[in-house]
Amino acid sequence: MAGFAESLRNIWKIEELRDRMIYTLALLVIYRAGSYITLPGVDPGTLAASVAQQASSGMLGMLNLFVGGAFARAGVFALGIMPYITASIIVQLLGAVVPYFQKLQREGQDGQRKITQLTRYGTILITLLQSVGFVINLKYTAGDAIVVSQWVFMVSSVITLTAGTAFVMWLGERITEDGIGNGTSLLILVGILAALPFAVTNEISNVPNFFVFLIEIAILAVITGAVVLMTQGTRRIPVQYAKRVVGRGPSARMAGGNTQYLPLRVNAAGVMPIIFAQSILFIPSTIASFFPESTFWTGVNRWATDPSNWGHAITLFVVCVFFTYFYTAIAVNPKDMADTMKRQGGFIPGIKPGKPTSDFIDNILTRITLPGSIFLGFVAILPTFALKAGVNQQFAYFFGGTSLLILVGVTLDTLQQIESHLLMRHYDGFMKTGRVRGRRV
Repeated sequence: MAGFAESLRNIWKIEELRDRMIYTLALLVIYRAGSYITLPGVDPGTLAASVAQQASSGMLGMLNLFVGGAFARAGVFALGIMPYITASIIVQLLGAVVPYFQKLQREGQDGQRKITQLTRYGTILITLLQSVGFVINLKYTAGDAIVVSQWVFMVSSVITLTAGTAFVMWLGERITEDGIGNGTSLLILVGILAALPFAVTNEISNVPNFFVFLIEIAILAVITGAVVLMTQGTRRIPVQYAKRVVGRGPSARMAGGNTQYLPLRVNAAGVMPIIFAQSILFIPSTIASFFPESTFWTGVNRWATDPSNWGHAITLFVVCVFFTYFYTAIAVNPKDMADTMKRQGGFIPGIKPGKPTSDFIDNILTRITLPGSIFLGFVAILPTFALKAGVNQQFAYFFGGTSLLILVGVTLDTLQQIESHLLMRHYDGFMKTGRVRGRRV
């Protein structure tokens, strides 16, 4: 505990790190404050009574989890950062099949700027679509709370929600650029943490006795430990570097000849596959929100968003496994690793440089990604098992699934960035005998 307190004091000593953390916290406070601002034309009191039953289940419950309750409150940030994530998924998918986007990916920073701009445009288009669905769903579930003309409310709400998501997208980008951590992930993390105290309180009031709650906490701790272990797990490949002469004349010296290790993450994709999978499942639920009275689309909405539905669990598992492989293929490039290794005079013992090395790394990456993707998919559907065991739905979201993976992944990633700042200034990090390993190793 004393070491942790010393680390906190070291953080405050580093001016740049201190400013980044204060800046990040300030933007997160602004985001949370905006989630409590209700859309113009909505009576908050009437709305709270109307959506009380729907606030913890189905599409509303899932979105509430990610946006910190702003969806149920009909806040200006009701759609949160999810449209931006959906647009990012679409752009990355296009990058795998469309030559124009593949060309942009190869153009370095200029191409990345164009991709970012296209993602922003896509976010606005998706937000316009989702905001219309949100307003239609709100009129159906809480029509009494709307105190202005229907058309006036529709137009003003679509504009407000779109502007709200654009502002949230800007907040996320500012946090990533000038703060600490990944801004998009942190915004989701803050929304999830905001719901945790209420979920724990409701679970305590619903369990038969406190001993049952302690058992649930113990199981949750074991699951959390397993997620951390999988997130941090690596497969180290030995890399031998040939000896070479550095310098000329009397100052010449021998360098290299040592063995280092290339770490390949068991879960190289981090938290992104589960976010991608959940965003994809929001698409049919968004379409279903346009037809609230349709029996068919009601079933589609339940299949897409209800964690107590086995169909939803199976679909989420499959999509999560797919996106783990997909995102790993994007994030880790064996060919670039092999080329870099060859330029630096390194080689894997027993493997020829060049394409054989690339194929070797790719084969290992494929093998270790399989258990990682299956584990990730299993954790994603743990809330279904928790619900079947009688756990309260709000608390079941934290028992596994998206919430737990985001909490662990984003926390480790943020700690890793703080650790890097501390070590660069020659301070001790959070751990005396090791270091925090985030998504970037």
